[in-house]
Amino acid sequence: MFHVKHSRVFSLCNQKGGVGKTTSAINISTGLAINGYSTLLIDLDPQANATSGVGEDKDGASPTTYQIIVDGIPAEQAIKQTKIENLCILPSNPALGAAEVELIPLLAREFKLKVAIDELREKYDY
Repeated sequence: MFHVKHSRVFSLCNQKGGVGKTTSAINISTGLAINGYSTLLIDLDPQANATSGVGEDKDGASPTTYQIIVDGIPAEQAIKQTKIENLCILPSNPALGAAEVELIPLLAREFKLKVAIDELREKYDY
């Protein structure tokens, strides 16, 4: 029997800053990873605190979620293995702050992220 693995996706969002979105995302993804689940943490904040929170350099990270969304590079090229077994990250950096303006003229901009990460769903549990 052929079975395609699809990961579960959690999205943490809130308009207000300082409510624990990044801390929760890091803790949930780390907990899943140390329990043996292959986990991909996607940092979509220009402050890149999730990126630095898992030990990656937010100023030196490249490629990042910015290049995935704006430039269309394959998401797989930006994935970094963290020091935590089973935990990878799609890093962010401050350049992501300009993405909203740069996406305005693009067709189907609402789907850029979805299309970019759909290919990864078979590779991770979460």
